[in-house]
Amino acid sequence: MALFHRKRIAETADNTATTASAAAAALDADPGLAALTGDYTIDPAHSSIGFTVRHAMVTNVRGTFGAYEGALRLDGSEPSRSTASLDVEIASIDTGIADRDGHLRSADFFDAESFPRMTFRSTAAERVSGDRYRITGDLTLRDVTKPLTIDLEFHGAATDVYGAERVGFEGSAEILRSDWGLTWNAALETGGVMVSDKVKLLFDISAVAARG
Repeated sequence: MALFHRKRIAETADNTATTASAAAAALDADPGLAALTGDYTIDPAHSSIGFTVRHAMVTNVRGTFGAYEGALRLDGSEPSRSTASLDVEIASIDTGIADRDGHLRSADFFDAESFPRMTFRSTAAERVSGDRYRITGDLTLRDVTKPLTIDLEFHGAATDVYGAERVGFEGSAEILRSDWGLTWNAALETGGVMVSDKVKLLFDISAVAARG
């Protein structure tokens, strides 16, 4: 009886593995995605790269970067071969308050004069399920490079009124700013600190296919 029981467990495990492999193959075999394979350039006029961070323990401050450039290489037949790169101008930070933006550009935070750019270079990509993807890479900020994983949702593809082929993604990632040397803070009289260490990065991307 015990041997039979172990055999059934082994068969179940084999069937589960086979099902998982079939599902993974089905994800990568979507002909609609295959048609999107190619090189794309991020369109800053229709994209947004920003962040939110907790302020004074009670609310979120939101900001964006106005100047950046990026490129995607999409492989719809085999998403793991897809790549992404992004270069962001730190001086273009905008939280809606000029004095705060000046402080963020200073050596207390980003030190934009010494480290003018934040960059991301992908090292791996995967299709998680349906329209959800995950891309992993190296984020360099203040001359510190550490791994970053971004969860993305594919919003679809379309041809705009000018004939440009576009794809859209929305995604987010969480980091600890102290990992990249952004450690400035101030203690609150009521306890806690002025600026949270945890920062949520936000990406809303429209990218245009390269014309042949």
